[in-house]
Amino acid sequence: MKKQGLDATEIRILSAVQQHGQLSKTRLAELVNLSPTPCWARLVRLKAAGYIRGYHAELALDRIIDFTQVVVTISLTHHRKTDFDRFETYIRGLDEVIDCVATGGGMDYVMKVATPTLAAFQSLMDEMLSAELSIDRYMTYIATRQIKTSRPNLAKLVAKSEK
Repeated sequence: MKKQGLDATEIRILSAVQQHGQLSKTRLAELVNLSPTPCWARLVRLKAAGYIRGYHAELALDRIIDFTQVVVTISLTHHRKTDFDRFETYIRGLDEVIDCVATGGGMDYVMKVATPTLAAFQSLMDEMLSAELSIDRYMTYIATRQIKTSRPNLAKLVAKSEK
């Protein structure tokens, strides 16, 4: 199901930006197979419409510093909107939480947490438990190595949703 009326060229522009980050006008036009000025105008419109949230560099963090990454599943005691809102607001303020998704089923949230040490992770969890976030239970899984990290392939998602 398409949410917005994006055409194939706009999908190619978004895919190129997602894969390569910020690009020069000329390079983007080459990747998209469109002349530079109209390509750039479309990119500007896509940015203004909120389709692009930002540009990021993917760092090889393990080459820079030793750190501990933990996957945490969390279930809240109550399932009221105010409880979810309070938890999510708190999580958004924690730099150590690098990814958090709300889930359906047995657990309410799955988070990825990066801290300098396991002790620092435990301190973070102690703070969360003391913050009255209605955490009923949590399970931790220590990440031993990164196998894959990527973004969804936009062109494939769009193509499959149109079938």
